[in-house]
Amino acid sequence: MPLVHGHGHRRMSLKGGNTNDESKAEQAGGEDETGNRNHSTCPTQADAANSGGARSGKCGVKKPLNPILGETFTCYWDFPDHTRGYYISEQTSHHPPKSSYFYMAPEHGIRIDGALKPRSKFLGNSAASMMEGVAVLRFMNIGRFLTQPNMYARGILFGKMKYELGDHSYVRCPENGLVADIEFKTKGYFGGTYNAIGGVIRNEKTGESLYELSGMWSGEMVVKNLLTGKKQVLFNATNAKHTPPSVRPLEEQDERESQKLWCKTVVAIKEQNHEAATDEKTKIEDQQREEAARRQKDGVEWQPKLFRRVRSGPGGSEEGEEDLDWILEANIDGPTPDAMSQQILSVAPIVNGQTSHSLPPSQPSTQPSQPQQQNGPPSNDLIDFGQPSNSSVPVSSSTGQAQQQHSQSLLDLDDQPEEPGHPVKRVDTYTSDLDEFVDATS
Repeated sequence: MPLVHGHGHRRMSLKGGNTNDESKAEQAGGEDETGNRNHSTCPTQADAANSGGARSGKCGVKKPLNPILGETFTCYWDFPDHTRGYYISEQTSHHPPKSSYFYMAPEHGIRIDGALKPRSKFLGNSAASMMEGVAVLRFMNIGRFLTQPNMYARGILFGKMKYELGDHSYVRCPENGLVADIEFKTKGYFGGTYNAIGGVIRNEKTGESLYELSGMWSGEMVVKNLLTGKKQVLFNATNAKHTPPSVRPLEEQDERESQKLWCKTVVAIKEQNHEAATDEKTKIEDQQREEAARRQKDGVEWQPKLFRRVRSGPGGSEEGEEDLDWILEANIDGPTPDAMSQQILSVAPIVNGQTSHSLPPSQPSTQPSQPQQQNGPPSNDLIDFGQPSNSSVPVSSSTGQAQQQHSQSLLDLDDQPEEPGHPVKRVDTYTSDLDEFVDATS
């Protein structure tokens, strides 16, 4: 699956565009000086929450692209198995900055709801974005709560610019009582290497360490069973083919969408025109101040366009998800992947040809979804690992079998066959339990 939890809703305001070579450079440490990371005219303003600086080339001007309230960004992925993933995000707070985001790959039963609350720090020749917030990953009808590593930009004043992920990310699964503490290690001044990770998986109740994680997040990652001492490759990103996101062209975007909103500012920055960049940026900021003044005068409280308050508290439909604050204003509960895709596309324009005026009326389902039998399900790999086309992994719709497998261990990696193409039993992802969580530790 794409690295949504890793970079979530992040404005890459230090760079622009998206070519294959630069994507590879970014994955292997983010080294780049001039990169264009998107196929459209303007760089992706993909994080309406991160108020970083914008720099063009070795001597480009630097201007902070502060997000504005209600700024939105959408994109989608076309995966090698002919399925799609959809992403929707909106800036839901200006002070402090906070953005809410949603991702789903309906055919694969993956959904992520998240909130990103970055804080900026300047450390001499480096800048850090402290990625506070939480993401809720739903996979196989199981909820996992994730936090994100922080991001560091080295060489912002002199030298070669390089991105690093640093500090800790936590993944907690209440259903099986396990928690993973993953450390993203930054390179030391005199030694070390880029992109290294280390970590441990523990029993949350007993504190017992069960597995140890090591390796490179941009290369091979290894898991070690601390009871048996056996090591196994957890994931190897070396030969994985990155699937870049696609964004609608500027002419189809609304004025509040990130790329169109900041296009003139970013063009001026890339042209090193400090005066024009300042003027365009000021226009956006002045407009935001005027809107805030009108709301205050009229006694109107601002509400997001695409997200609603989380229904938390005991018995609430989103109990345990209070830290999200906001969640997508739609019920994505269709009986089939196609139905879910249509529900998602009714929320906001995402794919080419869609505009805010062409959206179909949203008709969220209020009936419990029924399990669906699939003929010839797609591969469960959202990243192309170069395997033969006949190596698709079947999806089991037997909830009882999956729950029995659950009770034994969801992380018993030593018992999993390593030969490619072996079936993996999974819970059907189209039932009414899709969005429900039960925290077994509370």
